[in-house]
Amino acid sequence: MATTTASASPAMQETGKVPSTSPPRSNATPPRYRPSPLVIFSACLVLLGAGGPLLLRVYFVHGGQRLWLSAMLQLSGWPLLLPPIAVSLFRSRSHGVANLLLPPRLVGAAAVLGAFYAISCFVYALGSQALPLSTSSLLLATQLAFTAVFALLFVGLRFTPFSANAVVLLTIGPAVLGVGPSSGKPAGEASRTYWTGFCEAIAAAALAGLVLPLVEVAMARYGRRTGPAARVPPLYATVMQMQAVMGAAGTLVCLLGMAIKGDFQAMPREAAGFGIGRTNYYLVLIWDAISWQLLNLGIMGLITCASSLLAGIMIAVLLPLSEVLAVIFLHEKFDGPKGIALVLSLWGFASYLYGEKAQKKLEAQKNEQQAATKTGDLESVAP
Repeated sequence: MATTTASASPAMQETGKVPSTSPPRSNATPPRYRPSPLVIFSACLVLLGAGGPLLLRVYFVHGGQRLWLSAMLQLSGWPLLLPPIAVSLFRSRSHGVANLLLPPRLVGAAAVLGAFYAISCFVYALGSQALPLSTSSLLLATQLAFTAVFALLFVGLRFTPFSANAVVLLTIGPAVLGVGPSSGKPAGEASRTYWTGFCEAIAAAALAGLVLPLVEVAMARYGRRTGPAARVPPLYATVMQMQAVMGAAGTLVCLLGMAIKGDFQAMPREAAGFGIGRTNYYLVLIWDAISWQLLNLGIMGLITCASSLLAGIMIAVLLPLSEVLAVIFLHEKFDGPKGIALVLSLWGFASYLYGEKAQKKLEAQKNEQQAATKTGDLESVAP
């Protein structure tokens, strides 16, 4: 530093110019792309929630048959969010608690989206009864394609070659599960039942793919705050509030369906005939609801802190991961298609992360060039 200053001083004395206050040109390496801590935290929650689909499968494997109950398990963990929401609001009370709550229009939008998501969960459970696991995974994989299309239409998502490659790989990866030996129509099942389940699973994937971009649109359109909170970055309490409202609305829809179908009266009988015992029946239900809540909160965090496309990508990554967990804990067979699906999904996820890093690096270089151009313009007009 001393040598540089000493060599620059005579030049400044000869020219008589005052050093420019504009940003100097820098040859330093652009900063590396690092996801925000909230994005990393949300992605970890999604991975921790991988036990949700696994425990739901345990419920069906050992004799569970209540569709509305299985749909409610995916939504009913929202009361677990109330204590952390209360603590977060209390710690940020200096900004005004009323200003930190969700705006009324956003609450209404979240309630409607929660009801849609509950219907999606029920329709998928309805379709999965008539389909083999590999086929249902194939159809659920189309959710990412639906998410990408709806994000393009409603959010104005701009695809890069890497994100497009990730969508293709993460759609094909789980779809490979559909070419396994159990992917065809089960023996003895009527074709009408099979194709009805096929259409129901596609409809469920389309609904789930629609909900994610609409959540992003609702947050952008109705999530603007007023008062002192408008100058504060959104807290993670916003994510938790959004998930709690959607979960509460979805749970009400599922409770209504359970009441109509008589699930409350059937649960004691189902627990008595459960394959691994009555106590384990209720433990499976409780832990499944907790796991799904972690998964849903992580997805909501990714939508709020990143994008609906990244949330859809994480869901697609979970499909082959759930297959691996089923092999470990349920002793299902791990064959070639499952291995290929896992590799393709991890490849697609790595492609997305590399694309994000390359995009951030390109933006940093562009900003550097713009700053250098402005500096040159100022120097050229200086006396």
